[in-house]
Amino acid sequence: MLHPEALPIVSTGEGEPVPAERLTPSALRDRLARPPIWTPESGVGDLVPPTMFTPRAAAVLVPLVMHPHGTTVLLTKRTQHLSTHAGQVSFPGGSREPDDPTPIATALRESREEIGLDAGAVEVIGSLPDYVTGTGFRVAPVVGLVKPPFDLVADTGEVDEIFEVPLDFLMNPAHHQIRVFNYQVGERRFYAMPYPKAAGGEYFIWGATAGMLRNFYRLLRA
Repeated sequence: MLHPEALPIVSTGEGEPVPAERLTPSALRDRLARPPIWTPESGVGDLVPPTMFTPRAAAVLVPLVMHPHGTTVLLTKRTQHLSTHAGQVSFPGGSREPDDPTPIATALRESREEIGLDAGAVEVIGSLPDYVTGTGFRVAPVVGLVKPPFDLVADTGEVDEIFEVPLDFLMNPAHHQIRVFNYQVGERRFYAMPYPKAAGGEYFIWGATAGMLRNFYRLLRA
């Protein structure tokens, strides 16, 4: 069984940390409303090689929680029995359904179903470029501000754990590891952003989730 956390680190992401003044709710609103010219990062994402069929439409919510002490990113750890991305750290989200008029509707619906986050608690401020995963999904990352207090209830069929990571930790490229998996015909590189747990161990953020966070970093640094 492949354990991505055991694969070698070849480098860390290039660049400087996003300044604290760009991580405030007002600054995030402004940046997403009037994004500068910037180039999304490509070629470093999922560990699985891209599939050959047309990707299935999906959306995730990138929930930025506005605490008095600073902004955090709300993440989930998926259950081990799911057919795709089992056990991985992810944003709440999933496949677009026929009744979903927009990716925003998909992201908000899935967030309600997976973690009980009410759409009324989310202020959608923009989106990131679509991210195509190696498992065959074209994911639209929808960015939203979430103001506490709010109640969350995990759907135990999909979500093992709900947790938060400081946004400034994730927006520091010193924490953006690039790891490599060697295939018989080449190699595949992917980002990982391990976040230490207070009680020991770590949350291993990697693959598509880390790739989308890296694009968020590039947007905020542009």
